[in-house]
Amino acid sequence: MRLSPIISLYVARAFSLAFLFTLLGIVGITLLFDSIELLRRLSGKSDAGLAVVLEMAFLKMPQMLTTVLPFAVMLGAMIVFWRLTRTNELVVIRAVGVSAWQFLAPVLIVVVLFGAFNLAVLNPLAATMYRQYERMEDGLRMRLDNPLSFSSGGLWLREARPGGGQAVIHAAKVHQSGGELTMRRVSVMALDATGKMTKRYEAATGTIQDHVLVLTDVWALSAGEASSHVEHISQPTTLTLGKIQEKFSSPASLSFWELPGFIKFFESAGFSAHRHLLHWHSLLASPLLLAAMVFVAAVFSLNPNVRKGGLLLRIVAGVGVGFVFYFFTRITYALGMSSTLPVFLAAWSPVVVTLLIALAVLFHQEDG
Repeated sequence: MRLSPIISLYVARAFSLAFLFTLLGIVGITLLFDSIELLRRLSGKSDAGLAVVLEMAFLKMPQMLTTVLPFAVMLGAMIVFWRLTRTNELVVIRAVGVSAWQFLAPVLIVVVLFGAFNLAVLNPLAATMYRQYERMEDGLRMRLDNPLSFSSGGLWLREARPGGGQAVIHAAKVHQSGGELTMRRVSVMALDATGKMTKRYEAATGTIQDHVLVLTDVWALSAGEASSHVEHISQPTTLTLGKIQEKFSSPASLSFWELPGFIKFFESAGFSAHRHLLHWHSLLASPLLLAAMVFVAAVFSLNPNVRKGGLLLRIVAGVGVGFVFYFFTRITYALGMSSTLPVFLAAWSPVVVTLLIALAVLFHQEDG
C-alpha cells in the first residue's frame, strides 16, 4: 500500500518540528560553551568586552552547524519516531500495510532538501560570517600568524614590522618552485603605526626565501618625492614559504561554491590544496550523511514493539552510535589531512559505511 499524501505531510511536519527544536537546543548549548571559551581566551585583553565575545560567538555559530547537524537530524528523527510509537500512530500506519521504507520516505525528502539548502544558502552565509570572525581574531591578536589571503585577485600578505607599522604585499601571480615563492607584478606598501602609507614599491618580480623578500626591477615611490628606479631591493621578512602554505584562507572561510575555483587557482600556483579539496568533498557528502543518520535513528526507534523497559537502553545505544560515528569521521578526516587516505575515501567512507550498516540492520528488522 502506498503512503497517503496526508500521512506523508503529517510525518514530514512532525519530523521538521522535532528536528528544528533539537537543532536550536544543540546550537544554544554550543553557543554557550563557545562563549565561555572565548571569554577565557580574551580574559587578558582590555578591548574585548562581553559584547565583543558574544559577537564573535554569534559569527562562529553558523560554522558549527556543520558539526552538530547530523546529531540534530538523528535525535530529531528518534524523537518523532518514539512519539509516534508511544501514541500508537505508527502501529496503525504499519497495520494497514505501510512498510518502513514508505514511512521513512517523507523524512528522507525533508532531510535531503535541507541538506541541499544548507549547501546552497546556509554554507555561503556561514563562510562569510566565519571570515568576519577570523578578522576579529586578527584584530584582537588572538592568532599569532600573519594574516593573508589568496584568491583569483592574487596573493595578499600583511606583516608587522619590528619598528612599528605594517607592510602590505600584493602579487598578481605567484608560483612555487622548490623552496622558493616567485611573484609577478608585486606591490609593497609600507604603513606607519597610524595606518598612513609612507612608501610604496612596484616591482616586476619578487621572491620570498630564507626570511628575505627580494624585489627585481623596482620603482620606489614616496610622498613628496620623485619616483626612482632600482634593479634589486632586499628586505627582511618574517614570512616563510611554510607559513604561507599553512595559513592561507582556511577551508571554513570559503563557501561550497568558492572552493572549486580556489582549489584550481591554488594548485595552478604550485601549492597543495589538499585540505580544501577534502573539505569540499565533505560538504558534498553532507546531504547523504544526513540521510544516513535518519536510517540510524530508525534502527533504534522504528519498532512498534518497544517496551518501556528497553526505551532507555535504545536511547543510550543510539546516542552511543552517534558518538562512535563522530569519532570515526574525525579519524578518517585526520588520515585524509595527512594524505594517508585518498581524499575521496576520507570524505565519503564514513558516510557510506554508516549508511550501509544502518540499511543492513533495518533490512534485518523488517524482513528478518
